[in-house]
Amino acid sequence: MKFYKDHYDVIVIGGALAGLSSALMLAEKGKDVLVLERHNLPGGIATSFVRGGIEIEAALHEMMSIGPEGNRLKVGKFLEDMGVQIDWLKVPEAYHASLPGLEVTLHPGLETFAKEVDAEVPGTYEKVLKLLNLCHTVFDSVNELSIHPMSKVQMLLKHEAFVKTAGYSTQEVIDTFDLPQKAQDLLAPYWIYVGTGFRTLPFTIFAVLMADYIGYGSYIPHKFSHEMSLKMAERAEAMGVQIEYRQHVDKILVKDGKVYGVRTARGDEIHADYVISAAYPNKVYTSMIEPLSEVPKKAIKMVNGRRLSLTAFSVIMILDKSAEELGIHDYSVFRGDTMDTEALYQDLAGLGPYRYLTCICHNYANPDATPEGTCSFSITTLPRVDGWKTVSADDYDRVKHEVAKQMIDDMSKYYGVNLLDHVLEIVIETPMTVAHYTGMWNGCIYGYAHTMEDHIVARLQTAEEEKFIEGLEFAGAHQISGDGMGPAVTNGRKAAKNVLDDMKKKEAAK
Repeated sequence: MKFYKDHYDVIVIGGALAGLSSALMLAEKGKDVLVLERHNLPGGIATSFVRGGIEIEAALHEMMSIGPEGNRLKVGKFLEDMGVQIDWLKVPEAYHASLPGLEVTLHPGLETFAKEVDAEVPGTYEKVLKLLNLCHTVFDSVNELSIHPMSKVQMLLKHEAFVKTAGYSTQEVIDTFDLPQKAQDLLAPYWIYVGTGFRTLPFTIFAVLMADYIGYGSYIPHKFSHEMSLKMAERAEAMGVQIEYRQHVDKILVKDGKVYGVRTARGDEIHADYVISAAYPNKVYTSMIEPLSEVPKKAIKMVNGRRLSLTAFSVIMILDKSAEELGIHDYSVFRGDTMDTEALYQDLAGLGPYRYLTCICHNYANPDATPEGTCSFSITTLPRVDGWKTVSADDYDRVKHEVAKQMIDDMSKYYGVNLLDHVLEIVIETPMTVAHYTGMWNGCIYGYAHTMEDHIVARLQTAEEEKFIEGLEFAGAHQISGDGMGPAVTNGRKAAKNVLDDMKKKEAAK
């Protein structure tokens, strides 16, 4: 019996959230789908691991676009519509901001958040609420336009706020509200999740982020992020998707400008009408297309013209006391010596010491995260790929431990307790860890940076022009919706929709 069929409708390269979302959507429409995953488990960075008998979350801090039961947002609704049932836990706060002159815990809900900022910076309630309502209006427009494209005239009539702010940076829009610097600082901590300073970050991106996280709150799966990927994979297989693990795709086969299949590293040649790739376009267009003569020059120009965003460096610890005993009182802490996002962005180009850290204690959202009397505490920074590309193999271990020690010392000083005295288990994840485990280009978890020159609005307009090879689609952090696990699901759905639309178009033309 042959291991693979003679032909599939679609081959999906990568069994992480984006690839599995594509597979679910295609299978729901009755398409014959094969998913090839290089590792022995699905999920990519959405995974967990076990140390000392304790399961530990590998990456997820919080999930956006889920929403409460009975009123799910787009990601939560998609998963439920696909029959993927996940036990979601709501994160209890937005974040605690530990900034110069500020120690403030803020909570989700537009009015709640605005009142809490006003309590710290009196007289700002109306302005902050007006800004957050603007974010929410733009958020609604982006969600509608991603499903129902329309002409510029229609957009102006129905989505005036979206159109009027689309050409401006986050800082330019915030400046129009004449907010004191302290209030601006309290609005800025999430900047790290988009990886671009406010003077270059399109307001559209900031608006979507704030409306989602602040307007609806964030969630985590009860059984860690691996619950998502495992249940998505199980459901996909139940719907007829063939998923094969430890199958590394070496080449995407192209003839006369059209995809016709893939070849695995072990030599299997598998045929299909469409290929959806989680591998970065940088990797695909420089080494995976066979023959390389089929790669248009425009494709190389496109990837060279885009700037990679952020990678990740995390120290994850299981501590021998409860969070309360150690003086850790918040789920999420953003800590920095400034909220000048441009300065912080420049700082992330190096190898530390890093000036901006985000810390998570999962136990506050999930009391079952660790055994009673212990807690899970992670410290993360999201460096640019620039600095870590310069680390040699000989220096790697030294640099890794120096950066980890600096981060632990910083938070130990903040809490007034030597965290190293309480470590049961410790794991250090570096950009190299990400690159090795997931295959992400240079360990970049956040795809291409959203800037005023290249962001979601511009990418939507050029999407058709960037289909350089017929039948080849991309799904992952590097696609239109950008970074994060929620957007990964959206990007996977978009790739599947592109395939389904093309199938329908070709069927109509027969």
